[in-house]
Amino acid sequence: MTAPQPVPHLVLRTDSGSRYLSLTNSNCWTVGRGDDNNFVLPDRWISRNHAMLQRMETGEFYLIDLGSRNGSFVNGRRVSVPVTLHNGDHLTFGQTELDFFSPDFASHPSDSSLGIDSQEFTATATLHVRRLISVLVVDIRDFTVMTRQIDEKILSEAIGTWFRCAGDIIREYGSWVDKYIGDAIMAVWIHGPQGVSHDEMVRIAQALSALHKMTSRLHERYPLPFPLRVGAGLNTGYAMVGNTGTGDRPDYTALGDTVNAAFRLESATKQIGRDVALGESTYGYLVESISNANLFQQHAVNLKGYDTPTVTYAGSFSDLDTFLQISVPR
Repeated sequence: MTAPQPVPHLVLRTDSGSRYLSLTNSNCWTVGRGDDNNFVLPDRWISRNHAMLQRMETGEFYLIDLGSRNGSFVNGRRVSVPVTLHNGDHLTFGQTELDFFSPDFASHPSDSSLGIDSQEFTATATLHVRRLISVLVVDIRDFTVMTRQIDEKILSEAIGTWFRCAGDIIREYGSWVDKYIGDAIMAVWIHGPQGVSHDEMVRIAQALSALHKMTSRLHERYPLPFPLRVGAGLNTGYAMVGNTGTGDRPDYTALGDTVNAAFRLESATKQIGRDVALGESTYGYLVESISNANLFQQHAVNLKGYDTPTVTYAGSFSDLDTFLQISVPR
């Protein structure tokens, strides 16, 4: 086998030798038995849609099991939540074995002394612009408690299914999963220069409602010790947004206080005993042009890292669904 270039790749072990699978020109690759995957592996022990590798804006790679029946393993250990891959990690799907290789992403800062072409780096850096965005953070409640009460195989299938279905729902409503953080996900909607329309915010709220309903039905498919629940923070504001990836697919991400506040709002739902916490601007866009829409209670919450209390409008998923009944996009 010809020695590959020092770019992220997988090496597939087969009876006839090793096969090189490049991890470039995209930020997401699916693995499975079905023909619709980026990497099709004809192994009967592998699920049709088995796992996904996703490259983040930092250069890190995550492995996400997609609810496969026989599991995904990293260095012999079954994974149930997205895990960060490291250079040289050994992956196992069914009876298929692969090795993951990636240049050390930490060794590629914006430093010309490291051999990065300054023109190329500048071109990438200038893609960062200040944009109005909405950030949704969704977290599985009582996940640690459940891990102590459930078989590892069932846990892996159930949570893998949750990540896959969550990604499908977010894509359906016009966004993408920007980050996997343990048992939580972050999604970003980028709004146009004209601002945020009421209809845009309603679609985001519909995505959140769909995520809740999908999660609450998961125990009907898997023998979970209790029905799963999620909590969510949704915030709207300005952030630096840009394409930090390479290749022909954009790898957008967002950075700034708007993003941080969305995470803090999600955490605040546990303090105030609500399912959903909306930033003040988000709530304003949602209730625009709707009278008598006081279904969310106003709270002043102390968010970690903030000097003064933050106003949030919080409620239950039942409140959200009631709101959506009178807020159908025009």
